[in-house]
Amino acid sequence: MNHQARMRLRGMVRKEWLQILRDPSSIAIAFLMPVLLLFLFGYGVSLDAKDIPLGFVIDSPDSNTASFRASFDHSDFFRPQDFASIQTAQQSLAQRRIDGIVWLRGNFSSLLLSGQEAPIAVRVNAVDANQARITEGYIQGAWLAWLGRYAHQQGRELPLPVVMEQRVWFNAALISRHYLVPGLVAIIMTLTGSLLTALVVAREWERGTMEALMVTPLNMKEMLVGKLIPYFILGMGGMLFTVALAVWQFDVPFRGSFTALFGASALFMLVALALGLLISIVSRNQFVAGQVAIIITFLPAFILSGFIFDIHSMPEPIQVVTHVVPARYLVSILQSLFLAGDVWPVYWANMGGMLILLVVLTAVVRRKAYKRLD
Repeated sequence: MNHQARMRLRGMVRKEWLQILRDPSSIAIAFLMPVLLLFLFGYGVSLDAKDIPLGFVIDSPDSNTASFRASFDHSDFFRPQDFASIQTAQQSLAQRRIDGIVWLRGNFSSLLLSGQEAPIAVRVNAVDANQARITEGYIQGAWLAWLGRYAHQQGRELPLPVVMEQRVWFNAALISRHYLVPGLVAIIMTLTGSLLTALVVAREWERGTMEALMVTPLNMKEMLVGKLIPYFILGMGGMLFTVALAVWQFDVPFRGSFTALFGASALFMLVALALGLLISIVSRNQFVAGQVAIIITFLPAFILSGFIFDIHSMPEPIQVVTHVVPARYLVSILQSLFLAGDVWPVYWANMGGMLILLVVLTAVVRRKAYKRLD
């Protein structure tokens, strides 16, 4: 780039900074919107099951049933309630006042002491199948834990066909927020990055200033680069602010390197800005550009990026479609960087996917952007 080209580019960047200062909506998109979204989803979305309302029906109360019932009292996962009969408990289950029933039948203790299978029945409301599976698993875990303590107190060996030793890696406490917040950073970057540039060219067309730019010595490449640089800096500033909130406000551990985080975020921000720029060039209207940016970036990123729904559980055609969703790659990278550290095979594979998208989008933008008024 020669001296005159650098001067033109510097002037274009300065013009965009002045435009941003005159209209601070871009600053709000870069910094205020991430804070609102992070607090809204960070505190509002949780996959943890706590305080599950659980009904207990005990036909013949004694010390064993009382001990088993008490093991649920101090758990964060359950909110136990007692019912006099299985009929009243079933009525509450049908009315969704409780999510499950644990029924200890009359001969519970006698079968337990005889070493046979104790007559414990569990009924779970499966209207929400995911919640039902979680409740069932929690009850089974509480039952096995109590059986182990009971066998130890009796000096017996618990006869289990298989003894499973669990090792939970990277998120030992199984806190869903630690899994969701890194993905949420990627979703926020998708929305802010595309919105920042979705309006820039459309704004020039709406205000009639595009004609003035057309008669300047700037070529289209210098014009687009000059528009991208200020919004890239704004977007990266918003990313750093969001990551800082994730670490200090939501206590999500960050075990990777800052260099890897910055490199992946910078590449993704270029993809998001290029996508927003393409929307802006095609639509030429700020309202339409904003609506299109939300529809084709935020919604696919939310549903198809692996942020909440596991991609490998989706039908195969949908899994193929997820490869054109840029957030899919950054979600995977950020979840690894935050919870596991620098996992280079995951990192470079997803960086390659983002790089391909950037090359394709840049080629399309270059083809669609031309210095003509038609």
